[in-house]
Amino acid sequence: MFQGMSNTLYDRLKFLAQIALPAVGTLYFTLAGIWGLPAAEQVVGTIVAVDTFIGVLLQLSSSKYQKDATGGDLVVKEVGDKKIFSLELNDDPELLEKKDEVTFKVVRE
Repeated sequence: MFQGMSNTLYDRLKFLAQIALPAVGTLYFTLAGIWGLPAAEQVVGTIVAVDTFIGVLLQLSSSKYQKDATGGDLVVKEVGDKKIFSLELNDDPELLEKKDEVTFKVVRE
């Protein structure tokens, strides 16, 4: 994730972007139509703009996190009737050891 963004912050922003802001926007727009509340389009437009901004930040954070979690490739090579598996690491193994989670892309040759 972005430096300094904890998993808790990420989860809260994700809830805000996926659930809370769309619900608030829909609620205000609906009530504005029923009760004549002011500036419905401006309020909902602002909520959608903020929601989109948070969504973009979350996507960037998620992409960086997934890239950082990739440890390398698991290469599968068929030699006759046998398969040979090998790991090609992206980092020094001692750096991988310090991570909580590592994924490997499967590459078939």
